[in-house]
Amino acid sequence: MTAAPRPFARAAIGLAWLLAIAALLALGTWQVQRRAWKLDLIERVAARIHAAPVTAPRTATDDDAYRRVTARGIYLRERETFVQASTVRGPGWWVMTPLRSPDGTIIMINRGFMPARAAPPPPAGTASVTGLLRVSEPGGGFLRDNDPGRDRWYSRDVAAIAGKRGLGQAVPYFIDADASANAVGQPVGGLTVIKFANSHLVYALTWYTLAIMAAAGFLYWLRVDRVEHAA
Repeated sequence: MTAAPRPFARAAIGLAWLLAIAALLALGTWQVQRRAWKLDLIERVAARIHAAPVTAPRTATDDDAYRRVTARGIYLRERETFVQASTVRGPGWWVMTPLRSPDGTIIMINRGFMPARAAPPPPAGTASVTGLLRVSEPGGGFLRDNDPGRDRWYSRDVAAIAGKRGLGQAVPYFIDADASANAVGQPVGGLTVIKFANSHLVYALTWYTLAIMAAAGFLYWLRVDRVEHAA
């Protein structure tokens, strides 16, 4: 097997180096674009949570997440569900109580946090609740799947909980009740964590730095190769 001609080998190495530099630059630019998208998302969510509440909709998408809404109806306490939670108050349970609105719509309400798997009853009769709209959390939590058969819940999966409790079709979201939901202070509402990881600038700088280092290495290689070729 004969060795590849030197000009071809040099061209292949140079092309590979240039492609690597281009790829690193593209990754850095992608992270810059992701940062712009994330900042826009943070701004939009901030506007939603400080806006006046609107009537809870019949359906919702990711674009409605963290919108302040108000719902009215009758709590179905006998179909309450406890979902494991980890909060600033420590581990415990989210108290998920379905609310039947006057038109029959079922809306799952996260009444708040309890350290034990028990909670005071919700208001009797027609009640009103205001809070943040949260999209359903299907599947389960970190490394733990929901187990409807054993009534073990690690995420607020609206469809699965509604199915387990025989509620029929529920809206595809739940409402995190605000801190004013319970005059007696329990369950504790208003514990929604609104935090978006935004390390895109660091990632962009990392990729661009690597691109600069790769470019410097390429220029050094060109100089050494030119000297060797001239010799």
